[in-house]
Amino acid sequence: MSYIAPLKDMLFNIKYLAGIDQIAQLPGMEDAGFDTAQAVLEEAAKFNEGVISPLNWSGDQHPTSWQDGVVTASPGFKEAFKQFTEAGWQGLQHPVAFGGQGLPKTIGSAVGEMQNSANLSFALCPLLTDGAIEALLTAGSDALNATYLEKLVSGEWTGTMNLTEPQAGSDLAAVRTKAEPQPDGSYKIAGTKIFITWGEHDMADNIIHLVLARVVGAPEGVKGISLFVVPKFMVNPDGSVGARNDVQCVSIEHKMGIQASPTCVLQFGDHGGAVGYLVGQENRGLEYMFIMMNAARYGVGVQGIAVAQMAYQKAVQFAKDRIQSRPVDGSLKTAGPIIHHPDVKRMLMTMRAYTEGCRALASVAAAAYDAAHHHPDAETRRQNEIFYDFMVPLIKGYSTEMSQEVTSLGVQVHGGMGFIEETGCAQYYRDAKILTIYEGTTAIQANDLVGRKTSRDGGQTAKALARQIEATEAALTASGSADALAVAKRLAAARLAFLDVVDFVAGNTKALPNDVFAGSVPYLMLAGNLMAGWQMARALLAAQDAIARSEEVAFMQAKIITARFYADHLLTKAPGMRDAIVEGAPCVTALALEAF
Repeated sequence: MSYIAPLKDMLFNIKYLAGIDQIAQLPGMEDAGFDTAQAVLEEAAKFNEGVISPLNWSGDQHPTSWQDGVVTASPGFKEAFKQFTEAGWQGLQHPVAFGGQGLPKTIGSAVGEMQNSANLSFALCPLLTDGAIEALLTAGSDALNATYLEKLVSGEWTGTMNLTEPQAGSDLAAVRTKAEPQPDGSYKIAGTKIFITWGEHDMADNIIHLVLARVVGAPEGVKGISLFVVPKFMVNPDGSVGARNDVQCVSIEHKMGIQASPTCVLQFGDHGGAVGYLVGQENRGLEYMFIMMNAARYGVGVQGIAVAQMAYQKAVQFAKDRIQSRPVDGSLKTAGPIIHHPDVKRMLMTMRAYTEGCRALASVAAAAYDAAHHHPDAETRRQNEIFYDFMVPLIKGYSTEMSQEVTSLGVQVHGGMGFIEETGCAQYYRDAKILTIYEGTTAIQANDLVGRKTSRDGGQTAKALARQIEATEAALTASGSADALAVAKRLAAARLAFLDVVDFVAGNTKALPNDVFAGSVPYLMLAGNLMAGWQMARALLAAQDAIARSEEVAFMQAKIITARFYADHLLTKAPGMRDAIVEGAPCVTALALEAF
């Protein structure tokens, strides 16, 4: 089936939860109000529904190919990418100074979801370019930025991230790629990088690799890692593409999913050394790369929401079309569409609630990012940065794990037909799996949540968020509706479970690290569940107010029902998760290694 963008839900979040009209009051964001958001999203929907989505299934069936170092994109991708860049989509939220449109992340993230729903493999290419742009904007010299940024922002050139090596998966301290300083200020780069998404292809005139490497004589471990720009083709003084640099794609991986996205093994320096240029200062590469990774981690979380949305749409269509068995309540005298069956409705509501909750959370976090970068008041910027930083591992970890459950349910709704590739829903299940792994596994996101986001400040940020949630509970109670009161009850129970876990994590990370980290992923899942549930509670209040104004009544009523379902069926998991984390740690580590 073809993708249909959930415009109403996206615009609801942007207006009522993210507060786009407040963002439009920030310096530099004056033209980015609700009318702009609506116009941009409507155009994005047309483009992604009409151009990118039709290539999704064919790309899965006809993957990117490699032959003698040349990588050829799936049929139709090169032409679609040309349309993508000519329409200006790559530069949507990048600075006007480098040819971008300078729109807020609040709008850009919704457009990104559309791209990833329409075609996850295709959308990975611009996502990696976004990360390269962020790193150069943060640490690139004027000369580097003048050479590369405008072409990256336009999409004429694409970008990559080169971290992983055969002996160094997530352990970047083990990076061995070597950088040797040259008299002209450049470096010779030599080494092998694996798992490089869109590391080689034929869709753009140049590929700008951002590469982690160790300068000769640098300290061991992560303190000795630097970041370099290594272009596929050298760039002439006039900005044109010159001679081929010494970087080659020696193979691409055969994967479970994202078949149309080439995952490359890149060899640097087989013929004398690839020419690279230092980004920022030596030995600060990991710091800069984390900027790319943070941007990419948020983007991967949005990918989880995107593939869940597509799985939900396909499951709903099938459930309305598939005729099987009479409903248990006798409402039909003959066999009818399976959407009449309560368990099918339960699965569809689970898919819907998860997707809408995570979308709302991502939208609110994007608004915090915009305020953190543009608000004139320093303290307001700082508070929004703290909020956004806390949410990134949740959006990445919870939304991608959520996509596993949602795409699995999508297959289940289809029954036996879901296990047959021709129906197409299995592709979403296969594509979604990588989302919990790349840009840092769920466990790595959980380590970040435990170490940097909770233990470091004694749980103060987490507790401040809990106080905001408590204020929403009070607003729900004051509202007085049966749905609002029910959601308030569930939200309060989940918040209290969360606070118990925060105290456990903050109080025991140093003294009992194994106990804390045994529950780190469950903590992330509990926190993500709560934060998404909080946004659904806020959505319920906004929907009630909209109904009182007679605005989009049918949509708002559906939003209230979905929020109530989230509270009753998903938030209710939090107390049990609390027990497993706080009381269940000893049995995780008790079994002797030889007993496994």
